[in-house]
Amino acid sequence: MPHALLMDNEGPQSHRICMQKTRFAAYCIMSCFSRYFVCWWRNISAKARHNQDINMNQPISPANLRKAILGSIEGGKAILEIYETDFDVQYKEDESPLTIADERCNEIICKYLKDTEIPILSEEGKKMDYQERKGWDRLWVVDPLDGTKEFIKKNGEFTVNIALVEKQSPIAGVIFVPVLDELFVASATLGSFKINDAAAKVMKADQNDSDEQFFSTLQILGEQLPNVEAEGKPFTVVGSRSHMNDATKDFIAKQEQTHGKVEIISVGSSLKMCQVAEGKADMYPRFAPTMEWDTAAGHAIAKFAGAKVLQAESGIELQYNKEDLLNPWFLISR
Repeated sequence: MPHALLMDNEGPQSHRICMQKTRFAAYCIMSCFSRYFVCWWRNISAKARHNQDINMNQPISPANLRKAILGSIEGGKAILEIYETDFDVQYKEDESPLTIADERCNEIICKYLKDTEIPILSEEGKKMDYQERKGWDRLWVVDPLDGTKEFIKKNGEFTVNIALVEKQSPIAGVIFVPVLDELFVASATLGSFKINDAAAKVMKADQNDSDEQFFSTLQILGEQLPNVEAEGKPFTVVGSRSHMNDATKDFIAKQEQTHGKVEIISVGSSLKMCQVAEGKADMYPRFAPTMEWDTAAGHAIAKFAGAKVLQAESGIELQYNKEDLLNPWFLISR
């Protein structure tokens, strides 16, 4: 009997101990799970930040850049067809010349870029009010025929310019020189490179279905910029063939005081920016009016070849999609 009473008394106590152990075990499990969840979440967040960083370093999709390249080549072919004829010249409100080549090339480029679903700001396109485009974080900036004066003179120094701008800075650029059959391409991941005999090589690369193979082929067929050795080369300034004003001449005179002999190259259109990107020129001072579509693509080509593209007065990088599309004076230097 006493033994039975003892067992009855131990029963509830044993149950309480068991419950306490169960609660403690549950607490340990929840604590471990909580720590695991926190670690897992931190890992996921870190990967997300890492992927975001990668995306920031790869801000243009290869597919979109490929479309821009193909559009520039096809647009350039259309320009050449007109270049070889006796074309008519019209004049816009600002008295700048306009030909059917500008318009036809613009139509072709816009057709290629339409599928990217990124808005287009083009010299020959619909004029966009700033209230409409100020919310554009990303946009194409296009000049279908940069150097129309050179086109009319038939000296071959004109280009097709396409740039992708994000948050007022160019993140990719394509420049095609139809007469010379030269192509310049630039982005943050590719750097800047140049392709000679471009039309045939681009068509060869376009036989690849994958964008990765397309660009791999282009880089093999091209050459990375800069591609001119600076050692032993005289200090060189490139200037506009059509806009060599007194301010530019004064700037060159100051460079002569610093560097001694200064060699001067005069070319038209965005070829001046390409000269700095290649390393053929050390500086390009532009102390005359230009519009954003004149410079955006060349800015990218020069920038990703290691050059600086800065406003002459403030020293900050040239910006795009401003309310006033007129550029301030600027200086490109290596």
